[in-house]
Amino acid sequence: MQHRSSRRVRAVVGAAAALALILTGCSAGEATFSYTPPKQVDGHLPDETVDQLQVAVQEAMKSAGASGAIVGVWVPWSGTWVDAIGTQGAGSDAKVTTDMSFRVADVTRLMTCDVLYGMADAGDIDLDAPVPKYVSGVADLKDVTLLDLCNGTAGIGSSEGAAKGFWLNTPERQWQPLQLASYGLGQARTEPHTTFRDSDAAYLLLGLALERASGLDASALIKQYVTDPLELANTRLPSSTAAEPAPSPALTGSVLPAVKGGYDCTAPIDITKMSSSTGFTDSGVTSTISDLGRYAQAEARQALRGEKADKKRFDAPLKVSADGASWFQATGGGYIVGSMVGQHGWTPGYATAAYSDPATGFTVAVTLNNSTSGSQIARDLAWELAAIGSKAPRRRGRRRPSSGCRSPRSSTRPRSQGRPWSASRRRRSDAPSAASLV
Repeated sequence: MQHRSSRRVRAVVGAAAALALILTGCSAGEATFSYTPPKQVDGHLPDETVDQLQVAVQEAMKSAGASGAIVGVWVPWSGTWVDAIGTQGAGSDAKVTTDMSFRVADVTRLMTCDVLYGMADAGDIDLDAPVPKYVSGVADLKDVTLLDLCNGTAGIGSSEGAAKGFWLNTPERQWQPLQLASYGLGQARTEPHTTFRDSDAAYLLLGLALERASGLDASALIKQYVTDPLELANTRLPSSTAAEPAPSPALTGSVLPAVKGGYDCTAPIDITKMSSSTGFTDSGVTSTISDLGRYAQAEARQALRGEKADKKRFDAPLKVSADGASWFQATGGGYIVGSMVGQHGWTPGYATAAYSDPATGFTVAVTLNNSTSGSQIARDLAWELAAIGSKAPRRRGRRRPSSGCRSPRSSTRPRSQGRPWSASRRRRSDAPSAASLV
């Protein structure tokens, strides 16, 4: 997409799509935007496939201590499955529904990078600009660029470990982004530009830089560059005032209280109402499952940038860790897992993951309403759903991709007490090879 000005709000036009993943056109003055996704079969996935998907979700819920989950699997050659499983809380009779909103956690990072690339494509900001040009108080980052902040190559640490206790104990507290980022900035640095380092502080700083460069707040920027053009009516970065995810109804978010030897799974703490400043441009966005799936598909295909973008955002990923699997890489605010592009993460109350294959439009998205175990269970669940969904049989007249997909394997099944995995548990991470995900 071509932007004539970062300050010109783009008006969305075109009829709403019949399917959750169909993206239509929008216009902004002389600029135009259009996206033609792969044709999606209109219908449900086969019962056998859905049964496998449901089992995977239920097992993940037990492992995470979650009472509820909302999930979507869009298989263009076979059908869709969008479902809500469980209840709003332990002992609650209130069923989870697919229209409920939730916090998308680190998927926000992709949107923040969307803004960066949108402004850069319009000539309003330089990807290689040094961070101190736009953010005060970080003169020691003179060799770090805005693109480093987006790609995870800034070399700075994460604030999560130091701030987590504050988030859980005072979820309504309003944070200044630089104050929150300071916990990560205070950690020992690694060499910039060279290796990937997971850092929430980087995306907080990037949000501040984009605000300074544009003169708009982060909420307005995400609306202008992401949610309006993609017609994501239920997706937003809320104000910092503490509130439940919007729009209503909201999925209840919770954490489990720690007890000796583990967690008390019978008494989850409701943490649905909180300030978005806890995550800001790192993890503060709220959405619904249909919007999340729609966004993940468009994002994997770089739909917002258009065909003439001179720098392809996901073309040069780095391994997530030096000794990690070659099929698990990161860049551009997201992860590349085999052929799928997406993000996963947690924010107090929720663990969320969304991945899509740019070639086929095959997409999975899931959120669990308990964040005690962090992001790994939601991540592994998304990968497992992808493994199952990729094997769905094709409908008549549709072509199924030739590459297969193996389900994640584990020598030890998660215990069934409903407790989150601890560090001593076998992780379900010997998952798909690069060729195994469609």
